[in-house]
Amino acid sequence: MNGGQVQKNTLYVGGLAEEVDEKILHAAFVPFGDIKDVKTPLDQATQKHRSFGFITFLEREDAAAAMDNMDGSELYGRVLTVNYAFPEKIKGGEQGWAAQPIWADADTWFERQQHEEEMRRLEAEQKAAMQEAERIHLQKMATEREGEKEDDTSAADPMAMAEAEALNQKAS
Repeated sequence: MNGGQVQKNTLYVGGLAEEVDEKILHAAFVPFGDIKDVKTPLDQATQKHRSFGFITFLEREDAAAAMDNMDGSELYGRVLTVNYAFPEKIKGGEQGWAAQPIWADADTWFERQQHEEEMRRLEAEQKAAMQEAERIHLQKMATEREGEKEDDTSAADPMAMAEAEALNQKAS
């Protein structure tokens, strides 16, 4: 297939709202005919669609009707752009990734690795902080319970008060 040739059965749908998924897109276009496929490519970083999608109809006439009726229409508060889709290009240019040196994406790889390492470090810090907060909370609860016991026994027995104080000093 030639790079400039359009696919008459496949439509490009641009301007999609974040809420729109493949099911909603299918439901919006199915009144025009039988749909073979619906795709909303995902952004690898956010795992959300990139505000466009592709719909492939079984019949060219259905695709043409859908394009005529849906181009400029509104879906979830956003105005849609509907055109015939061009064939997908090979990533990395006309010849693909094989034509590029192996180190071509090294910078982005290192950046991703640094970002992932930073995220792991932050998660570890957060986990340590939560454990420390829990330890402090448990220590405070234990101290309050010992204080309640001391209140009960200290007025009656000065020896029990001295023992409790010695235990507190040992614990610290």
